[in-house]
Amino acid sequence: MKIVSLIGARPQFVKEAVLNREFKKHSQIEEIIINSGQHYDYNMADSFFEKLGITAPEYNLEVGSGTHAAMTAKIMVEFEKLMFKIKPDQILVYGDTNTTLAGALVAAKLKIPVSHVEAGIRMLPKNMPEEINRVLTDRIAEYLFCPSKRAVENLKKEGITEGVYFTGDVMYDLFLYMQGHFDFGLFNELNLKGNDYTLVTLHRDYNVDEPERFEKILKDLALLTSSNRVVFPMHPRTKKRIEEFGFEKYTEKFDILEPIDYLSLMGLMSNCKNVVTDSGGLQKESYFSHKIAYLFMPDPAWHELVDFGMNVLSEPGELMEHIEKEKKFKYVENIYGDGDAGEKIAGILLKK
Repeated sequence: MKIVSLIGARPQFVKEAVLNREFKKHSQIEEIIINSGQHYDYNMADSFFEKLGITAPEYNLEVGSGTHAAMTAKIMVEFEKLMFKIKPDQILVYGDTNTTLAGALVAAKLKIPVSHVEAGIRMLPKNMPEEINRVLTDRIAEYLFCPSKRAVENLKKEGITEGVYFTGDVMYDLFLYMQGHFDFGLFNELNLKGNDYTLVTLHRDYNVDEPERFEKILKDLALLTSSNRVVFPMHPRTKKRIEEFGFEKYTEKFDILEPIDYLSLMGLMSNCKNVVTDSGGLQKESYFSHKIAYLFMPDPAWHELVDFGMNVLSEPGELMEHIEKEKKFKYVENIYGDGDAGEKIAGILLKK
């Protein structure tokens, strides 16, 4: 079986690491990895292949940045050319990026079965690019691998029941597998103390592209520095908006980092007090690490974590109020499976 895995952004690199490791166990599977080049910063791309031991991509489409239409179109054009050449039996796409949708559309038009890893996730606003990408991909996919039981229910409500599997989350597989390899270099370099800093990531368009909302969020984080340090690995988009809007005064006391690799991020996560983010991936990773996360999101990707009190939704101007009310939560085990999602996905593809 010849499988093409199309990846192009941080979450997809780490998910691919799990499946790549599983596919290598089966001589019947030939996997060809294609990098769209959607994230082209070294720390957001190549370092993942090195540190996670992923087989290097055979092809890089080098799409870079651009508008959603331009990026999606360029990926489709270049990816289609390769599909005519490779002629795979199956195309795997991951998550909710422009790369995901572009790969699914090309596969559907060429009548190549599509597998969607992390299917069934739903969140507001419905016009968010990521939501559009994941919903459309789920309509196209022949195999829908769901990370949670709620994701299965979401698809069922939309009338999608064929080819749907609750496999658990490959991100949990990876977390367990790499736990002994987390990198604490930055923790030591910054002279951080355990349980004494907040780990922050922000990148969503509705947070950083709207000056009024973004300014309120930065004011919240600036207030937070009065009680503990704020460690902020900063997405290029976020950094650009801070400079564009003249918001540098709010970030003076932050420990601002360049984008960092997964192992370093998890090293910082392991010792932090709490998390502030708008990242769907980091929401779960905070749960895996038994850390509470405050979300600048109108709606979470992982509703069950909010339901159980492990994630807290916050609007700009409310963060300090939520943190002051911070309480212990009862940790709920195995929401995202038992750590064998990759094995289950490989088994299903081989069987089918």
